Amino acid sequence: MSGGRQRTLFQSWGNTAPRPRFQSQSQGGRSAEIGPAVTPAPEDGFQDGEDDDVLLVAVFEAERSLGSPKPGSESLPPASFPGFDLSSGDVWIYPSNYPLRPYQFDMARAALFQNTLVCLPTGLGKTFIAAVVMYNFYRWYPSGKIVFMAPTKPLVAQQIEACYKVMGIPQDHMTEMTGKTQASNRQNIWNAKRVVFLTPQVMMNDLSREACPAADVKCLVVDEAHKALGNHAYCQVVRELCNYTHQFRVLALTATPGSDVKAVQQVLSNLMISHLEVRSENSLDLQPYSHHRQVEKFVVPLGNELIAIQSLYLQVPNIT
Repeated sequence: MSGGRQRTLFQSWGNTAPRPRFQSQSQGGRSAEIGPAVTPAPEDGFQDGEDDDVLLVAVFEAERSLGSPKPGSESLPPASFPGFDLSSGDVWIYPSNYPLRPYQFDMARAALFQNTLVCLPTGLGKTFIAAVVMYNFYRWYPSGKIVFMAPTKPLVAQQIEACYKVMGIPQDHMTEMTGKTQASNRQNIWNAKRVVFLTPQVMMNDLSREACPAADVKCLVVDEAHKALGNHAYCQVVRELCNYTHQFRVLALTATPGSDVKAVQQVLSNLMISHLEVRSENSLDLQPYSHHRQVEKFVVPLGNELIAIQSLYLQVPNIT
């Protein structure tokens, strides 16, 4: 690698991610690139849109009300961070078996070094970003656990297949955990597998039973992160993990961060998010990859049966 050595995770954790120089190598039979130099997205990447405005206001309000430091300026972990492989920690891998999209590269790079909420419209590659981050933590921590949580079992099954196709983590190192897995076998599975896909309810149950080696969790990916409100299982999992360790990365994925400022603030706080990566369909760096839609409105009149039911409802007295 030309120039100075890439800063390790110890040095970079919580700071703006460094820009590794270009280098190519093969990982598990798949071509990979180590940080090609890419023109960064414009600093004014927030485009006009309701979600973007909500996020900007939420971050400002969260910092002011909670007295939190600026995103990314949290204290660095000690140099004795357990399980970190110094031989692989000098570089991070980005796949070249897919076309390079600058916004995905920028988001993945940021998510490696800061707890990040990625807000990206559906169909533009949130799972790809998660797979890149997971694979690098898989390399950096040979004995660590990588956890991907999705709210439903069909989503869990869908994500495990997508992540395998992107980065090629060996399938015998990955597993899908469900509530049907026998309790007597769960701890053995956690010990044998390194990348686990499950629902937050299953994860919480395993934490409460101490079947999951919580201190070994190094990367936690949260799909549909806008659900992390109140006492949702996502929130319970993060709180429980913090009882064992604070040395794990959080990557939260969503297409719709929240309907109001308060909801977005709760998500950021509950998932310990310190950095936002937000794009809307109008963002400049998404334009080459967005499909323009033509919306036609069809007004369908009510049938006689529905009209009759509607009239009955209207006759119901308003009781206050």
